[in-house]
Amino acid sequence: MFKLFGKKPQKTEPAAAPAAQGEEPAADAGSWLQRLRKGLSCASLGGLFSGERLDDALYEELETALLTSDAGIEATQWLLESLRARIKRDKIDTAEGAREALRELLREALAPLEKQLEIGRVKPLVLMIAGVNGVGKTTSIGKLCRHLQNAGQSVLLAAGDTFRAAAREQLAALGERNNVAVIAQQDADPAAVVFDAISAGRARGMDVVIADTAGRLPSQAHLMEELKKIKRVAAKAMEDAPHETLLVIDANNGQNALAQVKAFDDVVGLTGLIITKLDGSARGGILVAIARQRPVPVYFIGVGEQLDDLQPFSADAYAQALLS
Repeated sequence: MFKLFGKKPQKTEPAAAPAAQGEEPAADAGSWLQRLRKGLSCASLGGLFSGERLDDALYEELETALLTSDAGIEATQWLLESLRARIKRDKIDTAEGAREALRELLREALAPLEKQLEIGRVKPLVLMIAGVNGVGKTTSIGKLCRHLQNAGQSVLLAAGDTFRAAAREQLAALGERNNVAVIAQQDADPAAVVFDAISAGRARGMDVVIADTAGRLPSQAHLMEELKKIKRVAAKAMEDAPHETLLVIDANNGQNALAQVKAFDDVVGLTGLIITKLDGSARGGILVAIARQRPVPVYFIGVGEQLDDLQPFSADAYAQALLS
């Protein structure tokens, strides 16, 4: 079995530690972390601890910053109460000490989201990708292809978004760019396309099949029902497929992103998330809200538009970036 983490696959025995331990960092990990910090600078959390004061005014400013960072009311209240308790417990009396305590609390809060995408456990591994229009779903599929190929995996794409001809064309262009075959049919039933792609993947001995689906809003009941149908038909093409049901969400959508996670999880049972557009105006606190209310693992986060800009999620690195 292999686990996808960075660019190199690593074999693990059943009783061994996770592949992430001992994984060599990517060569550009430092620059990527800098871009993440820059992308999350809108959160404005780190600057609150630049002085020496540790008083009620600092807590009030922190509360405002957390709320405006999209952390939400519940997560904000939990963080503030936990921070006060930790400061009292550890007898912290400096703003820098409070900042470090908050970083540790953020890391602990985000830790349940940190999980690797396991590959090689079944062949082909079937990934179903969902998301609303405009979140960067198709672009993320292209980046995911690059990650999988860097891990030594062969990939086949299924153009399950049959509502838009442009979606098929975009996926075909992505396939050509990544030297990946695409199974597509004009005016076909999306579930049938996915069925054919899984069957083709099995016949060709592919490692991974990635099924794109039409962008949809949770309020579009007929499209959400279609998503359930795709999942049912995938299981007919291969037992236990899809093995991963991933939702792509735009970090700039704030609390609406949390609503999307809840809605899609209720309908199809999400196994992981891909967070996009953390290089823009995203404040980043939405992941804290997700961790507190619907802790679906975050497999990848995207900072930039290049194919190599999709990186595995690290709770510690993310907490550091939020407080930079």
